Amino acid sequence: MPIAGIEQPSLLPVDDGLRLRKYDGVDDFALAWYQDEELVWLVDGVRRAYDAETLNRMYTYLNDHGELYWIEVEENGAWRPIGDVTFWQEDMPIVIGEAAYRGKGIGRRVIAALVQRGRELGYECLRVEEIYDWNEGSRRCFESLGFHACEKTDKGSSYVLEC
Repeated sequence: MPIAGIEQPSLLPVDDGLRLRKYDGVDDFALAWYQDEELVWLVDGVRRAYDAETLNRMYTYLNDHGELYWIEVEENGAWRPIGDVTFWQEDMPIVIGEAAYRGKGIGRRVIAALVQRGRELGYECLRVEEIYDWNEGSRRCFESLGFHACEKTDKGSSYVLEC
């Protein structure tokens, strides 16, 4: 159980054609996302593609600390993962791995659903550990939902949302 005392749903609907599916340990298909050095720059602050071991370590860490989900879209009646997101009160790392789906508001819709989940769980606030200064898309996404910078970090800022 990633968040003590809280059962993670297997599926979390976001809206029509978009859902979150509980991480199931099968993640080899996601390696292609993390081979994109520009994506890794936005989420890790380094330009170094992941290898399978790094990917496995990341997903193990995220799954141990929060509710790890695949972001899935419905295409032709089937669900397909296009990214990942982890939810816990202290952070909400999100990646839209499939480049064709970036910039379409999917991240905002996913984070809005997780903010709602946090409110339903009675959280008084939600945090994002760090968004890098150069990651304009993430900053705009979280700020559009009411998050605001609360502390400067080495490469960006931490964000908070009062629920």
